[in-house]
Amino acid sequence: MEPDLFTAAAEERQEKDPAASPLAVRMRPRTLDEVVGQQHLLKPGSPLRRLVGEGAGQRGGAAGPSGKGGGGRRVGPAGPSSVILWGPPGTGKTTLAYVVSKATDKRFVELSAITAGVKEVRAVIDGARRATGGYGKETVLFLDEIHRFSKAQQDSLLPAVENRWVTLIAATTENPYFSVISPLLSRSLLLTLEPLTDDDLRGLLRRAVGDERGLKGAVALPEDTEEHLLRVAGGDARRALTALEAAAGAALDKGETEIGLRTLEETVDRAAVKYDRDGDQHYDVASALIKSIRGSDVDAALHYLARMIEAGEDPRFIARRLMISASEDIGLADPNALPIAVAAAQAVAMIGFPEAALTLSHATIALALAPKSNSATTAIGAALGDVRKGLAGPVPRHLRDGHYKGATELGHAQGYVYPHDLPEGIAQQQYAPDALKDREYYTPTRHGAEARYADAVEWTRKHLGRKRP
Repeated sequence: MEPDLFTAAAEERQEKDPAASPLAVRMRPRTLDEVVGQQHLLKPGSPLRRLVGEGAGQRGGAAGPSGKGGGGRRVGPAGPSSVILWGPPGTGKTTLAYVVSKATDKRFVELSAITAGVKEVRAVIDGARRATGGYGKETVLFLDEIHRFSKAQQDSLLPAVENRWVTLIAATTENPYFSVISPLLSRSLLLTLEPLTDDDLRGLLRRAVGDERGLKGAVALPEDTEEHLLRVAGGDARRALTALEAAAGAALDKGETEIGLRTLEETVDRAAVKYDRDGDQHYDVASALIKSIRGSDVDAALHYLARMIEAGEDPRFIARRLMISASEDIGLADPNALPIAVAAAQAVAMIGFPEAALTLSHATIALALAPKSNSATTAIGAALGDVRKGLAGPVPRHLRDGHYKGATELGHAQGYVYPHDLPEGIAQQQYAPDALKDREYYTPTRHGAEARYADAVEWTRKHLGRKRP
């Protein structure tokens, strides 16, 4: 569907008065080289570069019916592929389509699956066929939010994509393997956009502050404000630029020459968490989280967890601390604590923020409310202490390996009693070296599930004939 008079008028107004457009629109890249992030999709010869005619041998000099240039028609069988752009909000899907629309001499039509239907799709396809047959002009169709199209609506795209009447650029925030029909997927290249890094966004913000299309240096962006802005953005470039524009406007209204942290907090209604991910706060808050779990204060533990999440702490770091806590402070009092923490770490590595916050909360609550025991910690500590003091000694002969030739002559494995041959499954024989034969490292508590381990260790030591120290 071609732009109507109102759309054309709005675009003309924006060209004459750029300030009428939002900062995020004004700062859209004009070429693929200006795109922030997604460099894995922008290598020479990539599908996106071929769409804008940058690939080798892409331009043809064949004349159209009017005798003029072919409008970017490709000579040969390898035309540009339709693509599906999949990624989180604010990672550049619309931006990439915009760059293609500006950089190519193809006919560019934009639709949104929120407002368009089969009727509009067919109108675009009919127009594309007329443009191709009439004056050799290819059509690029950008379809935003394609996951909102029903199966029937997506089916209407198939003939045009298959016959290359249009080159489709479809954008989606949802997994296309679930939201896009298989025939359309098989006829398109799936390109996955990665979340933008802090460095990506930092470069974008600094460009927006100084660029003539942006704030033109009207206000400065101090480092502490920039860091909070990055946390607010959460990897979303559009959100970062929107917040920057609002905060800059508030600062200018106050007559300020820089965007103060207080101004940004007031603008985005989100307090800046004082938390240096590379300094004392990183370790102090992490320590407070673990000590609150150890102390069974679930509410305090959740508070410190929230501070770490809000400050943009690496969720994998938090998950690692929880795994350590599960063994250090809970151990056998709740044998399920460690599997819960490990499962949380695996889930966090797969899903990331913001959903990872739910998994970390799940694990933190389970660990804080679990019965506590540090017996595993003290046991290995005591054992390591003796080894480091030199209390090791030779392995008793009856426990040594007896499978190799000559072991019998050395007396290895001789006299070993196989516990499974005995009714109670335990043999009264020495296992530890002589210097440590009566040493006890494990002192179980009676907390939670460890009570049964306390009974078990008392019974086994008795039947091993162990003398109490």
